[in-house]
Amino acid sequence: MHSKLLLPFLATLSLVAASPLNLFCQRTPVVGPTCSKEDSSQLSCHNTAPVNNLCCFNSPGGQILLTQFWNARPDYGPKESWTIHGLWPDNCDGTWEEYCDKTRETTDVTAVMKKFGKTETLDYMNMYWKSNNNNDDGFWQHEWNKHGTCMSTYEPTCYTNYQKDQAIADYMDKTVELFKGLDTYKILASAGILPSETATYTLEALQAAIKRIHNQDVVFNCRSGSLTEVWYHFNVYGSAQSGKYVPAPVVGSPSNCPKTGIKYYPKGGSATTTTTKASTTTGPTSTPTGTSTPGEPFSGRGYLNVDKGGCLISAGKWYTKGTCATYTATASESGFTLKSSKGSCGIVSNEFKCGTDVTSTVFTASGGKLANGNSTNYYAAGDANDGSQVSVFTSSGSGQTVLSITWQAL
Repeated sequence: MHSKLLLPFLATLSLVAASPLNLFCQRTPVVGPTCSKEDSSQLSCHNTAPVNNLCCFNSPGGQILLTQFWNARPDYGPKESWTIHGLWPDNCDGTWEEYCDKTRETTDVTAVMKKFGKTETLDYMNMYWKSNNNNDDGFWQHEWNKHGTCMSTYEPTCYTNYQKDQAIADYMDKTVELFKGLDTYKILASAGILPSETATYTLEALQAAIKRIHNQDVVFNCRSGSLTEVWYHFNVYGSAQSGKYVPAPVVGSPSNCPKTGIKYYPKGGSATTTTTKASTTTGPTSTPTGTSTPGEPFSGRGYLNVDKGGCLISAGKWYTKGTCATYTATASESGFTLKSSKGSCGIVSNEFKCGTDVTSTVFTASGGKLANGNSTNYYAAGDANDGSQVSVFTSSGSGQTVLSITWQAL
């Protein structure tokens, strides 16, 4: 069955002069798990029974996402290329794990890459894997620490004669390889979709351009109606390091871009203005009423930061001493819903909570802050700066701390 899925992808790959690397060609030498044909015969997320060898089968993170940024305002990275965000192991149901092994986290990816002779990959990362705060290595650390440590086939026990941090080099190497094989700028350009100060595009046209190559829809994310990110979904035969990546349908958060009027601004304002009739309109345009992303900037994935320090963790509590939870904001009705790894988020008896038994609340935003009706004030029953995990409420009480909550996009 999977051969039928791969053939259209391979047949159309020549349309994009992205890289001599083929996604489905095994690199040499293979430094990760070496999997037999039998071990590699099961496609991730498609098993009907537990798989024992998790060195050759990605679980629970079998839905692997290659994510890319388009950074135009402000712009960074090459002007005619998207840049790398990361490689994420999502579960097969739209949820995900994060920061799975503190003992394998890193504070210096550059040193790791040099240690394992990955200087060519490192040079490429320095150009195409860019941080918006001029700390590229810190960004790479974040992606490995948060996502890479949750990929089962990167476990040290999956390697023969494992060397410390070897999996980190493999993760970076594989992310770059996949990115080289999916040059989003050239894929869109081949369909006449080019950055422009004036033209706009439809979501249907963007999806159609990508589908010619990827054979599946992807997730396009926008900010204020302008393209910012694309997520390619895959399932994998074998290990994440050397297995076969098969384009997969989107599971989890859908595109948050409007259906029409999508802007694709040029970096530095120097790209060509396009007038392709099938996917653009010429002249200044605005997003039609009802299609803009509600509650901007709460969209896609991000942290819920608290003005008094710290952030909200996955259950919805305020905390300052640990890792922020990643929330997903999805447009809904006239606002948006929020979800953490614990489940849907909502107001339960005036308390902000997230869990499998919580009914989603449709939130709104005001002035960039999370709104509760007409107010952006929230109230904490204590002070998380003392190390406590503190409940957050929508109504005030005696001695409570007044908070405001803002969004930090990832």
